[in-house]
Amino acid sequence: MNNNKKHAFTLIELLVVIAIIAILA
Repeated sequence: MNNNKKHAFTLIELLVVIAIIAILA
């Protein structure tokens, strides 16, 4: 369960970071 959550969180975090950079840019 922890492994799956960590993997999903990493994907979501990457998407959020890209979205923030796009908004700032």
